Amino acid sequence: MERYDVAIVGGGTSGLTALRQLANLGKQAVLLEAGNTAGTKNISGGILYSKKPKNGRVYNIEDVFGREFIDDAPYERPITRYILHATSKDKLYSIDLTPVHEYQINYAYSVLLSKLIPWLAKEASDMSEKMGGGIISGVHMRSVRWEQGSSDIVIDTDELEPFRVKAVIAADGVNSELAEVTKARNKFSSEQLYQGVKVVIKLPETILEERFNVTSEEGAAHLFAGDVTMNHIGGGFLYTNRDTISLGAVYHMDSLMDNPVEPSRLMDTLIRNKLVAEFVKDRVPAKKSSQALISKDEEIRQHFMAVKLLKTWNNLRSEYYSRDGIKRLIESGKYGTKDEIGSRIAFLENELVEKYNYEFGDNYVELEYSTKLIPDGKRCRMKAPYYKNILFVGDAAGRGVFVGPRIEGLNVGIDDAVRAANAVARSLDRNNFDEQYLGNFYTKSVEESPYTRDMKEIDKDYLKIFLDCSKNIPKDIVGSRYGMIFKLMSSGTLRGIAVGFANMLGFDRLLPLVESVDTYVNVPVELADRLGKTIDSNYVPSTPSLQERIAKLDYNDDTFPHIQVTKPRSEFMQKMVSLCPTRCYSCENGDVILQHEGCIECGTCAYETLWRHPRGTKGVSYKYG
Repeated sequence: MERYDVAIVGGGTSGLTALRQLANLGKQAVLLEAGNTAGTKNISGGILYSKKPKNGRVYNIEDVFGREFIDDAPYERPITRYILHATSKDKLYSIDLTPVHEYQINYAYSVLLSKLIPWLAKEASDMSEKMGGGIISGVHMRSVRWEQGSSDIVIDTDELEPFRVKAVIAADGVNSELAEVTKARNKFSSEQLYQGVKVVIKLPETILEERFNVTSEEGAAHLFAGDVTMNHIGGGFLYTNRDTISLGAVYHMDSLMDNPVEPSRLMDTLIRNKLVAEFVKDRVPAKKSSQALISKDEEIRQHFMAVKLLKTWNNLRSEYYSRDGIKRLIESGKYGTKDEIGSRIAFLENELVEKYNYEFGDNYVELEYSTKLIPDGKRCRMKAPYYKNILFVGDAAGRGVFVGPRIEGLNVGIDDAVRAANAVARSLDRNNFDEQYLGNFYTKSVEESPYTRDMKEIDKDYLKIFLDCSKNIPKDIVGSRYGMIFKLMSSGTLRGIAVGFANMLGFDRLLPLVESVDTYVNVPVELADRLGKTIDSNYVPSTPSLQERIAKLDYNDDTFPHIQVTKPRSEFMQKMVSLCPTRCYSCENGDVILQHEGCIECGTCAYETLWRHPRGTKGVSYKYG
């Protein structure tokens, strides 16, 4: 049987960080990745933070991958502006939360994981291979077992012969199969989770910069609460990438369970908000219906000619609205000036209109639809994130910082991964993998992380900055339920006492008060109605159907089912008919049944199903992430 020192399950940012950190420490490790290549199975909102806490330390990605990450990694934009919008129909009230965003950070980059993870994978793999390890892609972990009389773990997969390791780092996400097969923790319930739905939208680079008032080295993040939530607890987000936008909505699962709404419909509601619609608007070609009678052969010929012209138009226009693109075109010798490129684009548009019955108008271009579950670290973090000699990190351990407008997950998983790698390296040095030695050491390290403190208690300094940003909100708007709280918090002396008392009570008692429909819907709506400005826009975007969104995704279908319905008449499964983001479930004669076509492996249904990740290379592959 093959033997390795360590196995890491999951090739996301935390898994790859663990692999690289172990290599940095001179240890051998192999990483199992179910996707055909690293990055095809990963989804994030996504802002990646590097933090500098006042108390304690966290491990940032550059601590592991070095200065090369800052210089060479394919992140999108540094986020330099952070705005919260309260919405009500065509009215909007905005609060600048940039000081909140900048609290204790070195930087914050918007990222697309399909670009970032392959870079991390190469850097981690190159270093790990020198230690006799590396990345094994297209492999799905099926089970683990301990043979009697040994602490070694035997890993069974769907694709490889069994092999032995001395320890495992579980970086396999919120629906961790390692947690499932070992019974290290229960499945997360709807009260402990958020559901996030996201689309990636194309917007040419310089148009994006002009619209969001940023330079080429800046980016913006916008959050949304109010009527865009459709009466759910949560809100929307918009992050600027280099030449795309990540637009999405994140909602408490228990709020969605109380009032089930299809995720694609929540997405459409956000897109049709007038400010969002103006943000994503672009010049888009569309085929007009034709009354002309032409032969089938001529119809096919025109179609292929039009497709060729459209591709040329798209590519040329993308380059035209990119500084580097303009430079590339001129240096290639095809064009002498920017004006020549603009004239060529105008010529192509005219050809499409005059010869192929196209028209150009305002709409937006949606590139990819995705969904994932997100653990709320305040409610579901594992107090002891290990089982024997398996350590759980990031989403797999239920860890994430979600406090009001503060949304952090990637950096938390990276910090966990370094701590796990350090703990495993210590055990390798002493050949001691007893859970009292390995697991307790890792747990103590994780408990010392400032991120864990943020999941357990209110940071009074962060709260003060937030209140300073919100000081112009009339106290009568927040109502009697929150008026006294705002009054207490306005005084530095009283705020310190109140926060101390609140932290004694703990998040469990505070959350029902703070996370409510009043907070996320009613108060933002009243703010917008009373203080907001009217967005003057007559443009209404045309959103794709769910079927059109699914059709754009890439699938490698698996004939072997990875989900089994066990309670076809339960209340939970009945609600999955609406809450499954790709409508994989339907109801026949009172029973909920599953069809696998279109499944994007989000795990929304995992709580009451036999849910597994698909076999290696099977299922959905994301182009953006």
